[in-house]
Amino acid sequence: MQMALQQRALKQTYSDYTVTNSLSACKPIINTADIEKASYLVGSNGSHCYDNEQPQFEHLLQPFSISTKPVTNSEYLTFMQDDAYQNKSLWSDEGWQWVTEHSSHAQTISPEHWREDKNGHWFGISDKGVHDLEASEPLYGINYYEACAYAKWCNARLPHEHEWETAHIKGLLQNTGQVWEWCDNLFYAYPGFKAFPYDGYSLPSFKEEHYTLKGGSQHTQENIKRPSFRNFFGPDKRHVFAGLRLIY
Repeated sequence: MQMALQQRALKQTYSDYTVTNSLSACKPIINTADIEKASYLVGSNGSHCYDNEQPQFEHLLQPFSISTKPVTNSEYLTFMQDDAYQNKSLWSDEGWQWVTEHSSHAQTISPEHWREDKNGHWFGISDKGVHDLEASEPLYGINYYEACAYAKWCNARLPHEHEWETAHIKGLLQNTGQVWEWCDNLFYAYPGFKAFPYDGYSLPSFKEEHYTLKGGSQHTQENIKRPSFRNFFGPDKRHVFAGLRLIY
């Protein structure tokens, strides 16, 4: 419902709005937590969990360093101002095709809910109306292609969902549950997967190109913001309140 309300709000015209506190660009701030090579438990055997979260199993992870916080609005603005949407080298073939098609509809590509006022300052739109963008708030409104391009621009990568889940379980991630976070792996069935309560919930998406998202957004119910929960969408979807954090 919140997704639908957001889309309805984006159809409105806000040409009279003037930004009070303009968003300033900020270079990415790198604060990371380290996880050593080991086998870690992922997934869940809980009766409250969905079929794609089960069964719990051990997964071997190589050592990695993960951002303690998601990418912010001001950090993403720096990416935009560096002409990243015009730099083909940052994008996958599919991502560049999306950029090319999207550019034909708008002169400046931005996160889905961002708009520019008459002075060229960015503001946001939600189901509650218009608002200035807070520099330190986690970015949302981007798709998987954009998340990958930003990661490449930072000489980093997106986390595999098991890296993200392990870091969350260890209490190393800050600001989770504010935006869904794109992961760099396709949505897949865990070993020993059994469909329930019906075949159509997860099975069709295993066969299609969906990527996993972790965390939850400000609109997500608290019981869904568990480490094992797996959201999944196609790589071009921008309406899902999704942002990212990085692996360095």
